[in-house]
Amino acid sequence: MTSICFATNNPNKLKEIRQMVPDSVEIRSLRDIGCEEELPETQDTLEGNAFQKARYVLEHYGVPCFADDTGLEVTALGGEPGVYSARYAGPQRSNEDNIDLLLSKLEDKNDRSARFRTVIALVGLDKEYHFEGIVEGEIGTELKGEGGFGYDPVFYPEGRDITFAEMSAADKNAISHRARAMAKLLDFLHKRS
Repeated sequence: MTSICFATNNPNKLKEIRQMVPDSVEIRSLRDIGCEEELPETQDTLEGNAFQKARYVLEHYGVPCFADDTGLEVTALGGEPGVYSARYAGPQRSNEDNIDLLLSKLEDKNDRSARFRTVIALVGLDKEYHFEGIVEGEIGTELKGEGGFGYDPVFYPEGRDITFAEMSAADKNAISHRARAMAKLLDFLHKRS
């Protein structure tokens, strides 16, 4: 069995990823390896943040690790909030505040196209790797749905008339940016074994 740390303690992300991996891969959280500190996330790109977190875990805990960073990139806002998605409205990291700010900035915009982009960095094997997943879509004008997290209640994936938050976890996992990046990671791990 392959055991890899996923550099997060976010229960939503852990649940989502554990639902996707085959039984031959054990996903351990930061808590599982004894890491309780906040990981550094000071880079100005998604790739930079993902590698920074994964390298930190490898360096301090000696465990192969993958870390992700995800951003919502809105065309009319020049790619905002991007790397700052989680703290768009401030350091309190409030999903509600972030969505309110996003919707207020889009009030007078006709172009509501956006994409979710996830970058996964993997370290601790023979060299470093990264995998990217993207879902194109658009931002709605109001919150819809009870599921998901983050910007899911306002994000309509391309070709769908419901938000991520209105989808079942299984339906979202089948098309999400994180699922697409994870599929590339899992394919890579499968080919290595």
